[in-house]
Amino acid sequence: MKIDKKGQISVELLLLIAIIIIITITLSITIANENELNKAMASARNGAIEGATINGLAIYPKESYEEYENSSHHSIMNSNNIKIIKIEKTIQDKDVYNKTRIQLKIYASSLDLKTKQDKESAGDRINYNARKSISNSFNSGNISNKLYNPSFTPHYSFTTTNVQWV
Repeated sequence: MKIDKKGQISVELLLLIAIIIIITITLSITIANENELNKAMASARNGAIEGATINGLAIYPKESYEEYENSSHHSIMNSNNIKIIKIEKTIQDKDVYNKTRIQLKIYASSLDLKTKQDKESAGDRINYNARKSISNSFNSGNISNKLYNPSFTPHYSFTTTNVQWV
Protein backbone atom coordinates (compact mmCIF):
# COMPACT_ATOMS: atom_id res chain seq x y z
CA MET A 1 0.00 0.00 0.00
CA LYS A 2 1.37 3.37 -1.03
CA ILE A 3 0.81 6.51 1.14
CA ASP A 4 0.19 9.67 -0.81
CA LYS A 5 2.35 12.49 0.60
CA LYS A 6 1.39 15.13 -1.92
CA GLY A 7 0.24 18.37 -0.35
CA GLN A 8 1.93 17.64 2.98
CA ILE A 9 4.48 20.43 2.58
CA SER A 10 1.87 23.06 1.77
CA VAL A 11 -0.17 22.29 4.93
CA GLU A 12 2.93 22.48 7.12
CA LEU A 13 3.99 25.67 5.37
CA LEU A 14 0.56 27.25 5.93
CA LEU A 15 0.69 26.36 9.63
CA LEU A 16 4.18 27.85 9.92
CA ILE A 17 3.13 31.03 8.14
CA ALA A 18 0.02 31.34 10.36
CA ILE A 19 2.12 31.02 13.51
CA ILE A 20 4.61 33.60 12.22
CA ILE A 21 1.76 36.04 11.43
CA ILE A 22 0.25 35.62 14.91
CA ILE A 23 3.62 36.21 16.58
CA THR A 24 4.31 39.23 14.34
CA ILE A 25 0.95 40.85 15.14
CA THR A 26 1.38 40.26 18.87
CA LEU A 27 4.89 41.71 18.87
CA SER A 28 3.90 44.71 16.76
CA ILE A 29 1.15 45.66 19.22
CA THR A 30 3.56 45.40 22.15
CA ILE A 31 6.26 47.34 20.32
CA ALA A 32 3.77 50.06 19.32
CA ASN A 33 2.67 50.54 22.94
CA GLU A 34 6.27 50.68 24.15
CA ASN A 35 7.11 53.15 21.38
CA GLU A 36 4.21 55.35 22.47
CA LEU A 37 5.38 55.26 26.08
CA ASN A 38 8.99 56.02 25.08
CA LYS A 39 7.87 58.93 22.92
CA ALA A 40 5.76 60.30 25.78
CA MET A 41 8.63 60.00 28.26
CA ALA A 42 11.02 61.72 25.85
CA SER A 43 8.46 64.49 25.37
CA ALA A 44 8.07 64.85 29.14
CA ARG A 45 11.83 65.15 29.53
CA ASN A 46 12.05 67.78 26.78
CA GLY A 47 9.17 69.69 28.34
CA ALA A 48 10.71 69.54 31.82
CA ILE A 49 14.01 70.84 30.45
CA GLU A 50 12.15 73.60 28.60
CA GLY A 51 10.28 74.53 31.79
CA ALA A 52 13.51 74.60 33.78
CA THR A 53 15.19 76.72 31.10
CA ILE A 54 12.30 79.19 30.86
CA ASN A 55 12.16 79.46 34.63
CA GLY A 56 15.95 79.67 34.84
CA LEU A 57 15.97 82.59 32.42
CA ALA A 58 13.18 84.27 34.40
CA ILE A 59 10.84 84.38 31.40
CA TYR A 60 7.23 84.47 32.57
CA PRO A 61 3.80 85.22 31.14
CA LYS A 62 2.65 88.75 31.93
CA GLU A 63 0.19 87.63 34.64
CA SER A 64 2.81 85.51 36.41
CA TYR A 65 5.41 88.28 36.18
CA GLU A 66 3.05 90.80 37.77
CA GLU A 67 2.12 88.30 40.50
CA TYR A 68 5.78 87.55 41.28
CA GLU A 69 6.70 91.24 41.19
CA ASN A 70 4.06 92.05 43.81
CA SER A 71 4.91 89.10 46.07
CA SER A 72 7.87 87.71 47.96
CA HIS A 73 9.00 85.68 44.91
CA HIS A 74 11.78 88.15 44.08
CA SER A 75 14.50 85.49 43.92
CA ILE A 76 12.81 83.79 40.95
CA MET A 77 12.67 87.11 39.13
CA ASN A 78 16.39 86.71 38.52
CA SER A 79 17.97 84.10 36.33
CA ASN A 80 18.87 80.85 38.06
CA ASN A 81 20.23 77.44 37.22
CA ILE A 82 17.86 74.47 37.36
CA LYS A 83 18.95 70.98 36.39
CA ILE A 84 16.55 68.11 35.65
CA ILE A 85 18.03 65.02 37.29
CA LYS A 86 15.59 62.31 36.25
CA ILE A 87 11.94 61.49 35.59
CA GLU A 88 10.33 58.44 37.13
CA LYS A 89 7.06 56.93 36.00
CA THR A 90 4.57 54.98 38.08
CA ILE A 91 2.13 52.92 36.05
CA GLN A 92 -1.28 52.80 37.70
CA ASP A 93 -4.67 51.35 36.84
CA LYS A 94 -7.08 52.43 34.08
CA ASP A 95 -8.77 55.82 34.26
CA VAL A 96 -12.36 56.75 33.35
CA TYR A 97 -11.29 56.99 29.68
CA ASN A 98 -10.00 53.39 29.78
CA LYS A 99 -6.42 54.60 29.40
CA THR A 100 -3.57 53.44 31.59
CA ARG A 101 -2.75 56.15 34.13
CA ILE A 102 0.90 57.08 34.51
CA GLN A 103 2.14 59.44 37.17
CA LEU A 104 5.42 61.23 36.52
CA LYS A 105 7.77 62.42 39.24
CA ILE A 106 10.44 64.84 38.14
CA TYR A 107 13.62 65.26 40.16
CA ALA A 108 15.43 68.60 39.85
CA SER A 109 18.15 70.55 41.60
CA SER A 110 19.05 74.19 41.95
CA LEU A 111 21.42 75.98 44.25
CA ASP A 112 19.77 79.30 43.37
CA LEU A 113 16.24 78.53 44.57
CA LYS A 114 16.28 78.76 48.35
CA THR A 115 12.70 79.01 49.60
CA LYS A 116 9.94 76.43 49.43
CA GLN A 117 7.72 78.92 47.56
CA ASP A 118 10.33 79.48 44.87
CA LYS A 119 10.85 75.75 44.42
CA GLU A 120 7.10 75.11 44.23
CA SER A 121 6.69 77.86 41.65
CA ALA A 122 9.55 76.55 39.52
CA GLY A 123 8.27 72.99 39.99
CA ASP A 124 4.80 73.98 38.78
CA ARG A 125 6.32 75.47 35.63
CA ILE A 126 8.45 72.36 35.05
CA ASN A 127 5.45 70.03 35.49
CA TYR A 128 3.23 72.19 33.27
CA ASN A 129 5.77 72.16 30.46
CA ALA A 130 6.30 68.40 30.78
CA ARG A 131 2.56 67.74 30.45
CA LYS A 132 2.20 70.31 27.67
CA SER A 133 5.03 68.71 25.70
CA ILE A 134 3.33 65.30 25.89
CA SER A 135 0.05 66.80 24.70
CA ASN A 136 1.77 68.62 21.85
CA SER A 137 3.65 65.49 20.75
CA PHE A 138 0.40 63.55 20.43
CA ASN A 139 -1.83 66.47 19.31
CA SER A 140 -4.09 65.91 22.30
CA GLY A 141 -4.15 69.41 23.80
CA ASN A 142 -7.75 69.89 22.70
CA ILE A 143 -9.02 67.04 24.94
CA SER A 144 -7.24 68.21 28.10
CA ASN A 145 -7.71 71.27 30.28
CA LYS A 146 -5.65 74.46 30.02
CA LEU A 147 -3.05 73.05 32.43
CA TYR A 148 -2.75 69.85 30.37
CA ASN A 149 -3.62 67.86 33.46
CA PRO A 150 -3.91 65.07 32.57
CA SER A 151 -2.07 64.81 29.27
CA PHE A 152 -3.31 62.16 26.90
CA THR A 153 -1.77 59.80 24.38
CA PRO A 154 -3.76 57.13 22.52
CA HIS A 155 -3.30 54.54 25.32
CA TYR A 156 -2.10 56.53 28.37
CA SER A 157 -3.03 59.50 30.54
CA PHE A 158 -0.20 61.32 32.32
CA THR A 159 -0.26 63.34 35.53
CA THR A 160 2.60 64.76 37.57
CA THR A 161 3.42 64.93 41.26
CA ASN A 162 5.25 67.82 42.87
CA VAL A 163 8.81 68.17 41.65
CA GLN A 164 11.25 66.53 44.06
CA TRP A 165 14.15 68.92 44.75
CA VAL A 166 17.44 67.20 45.49
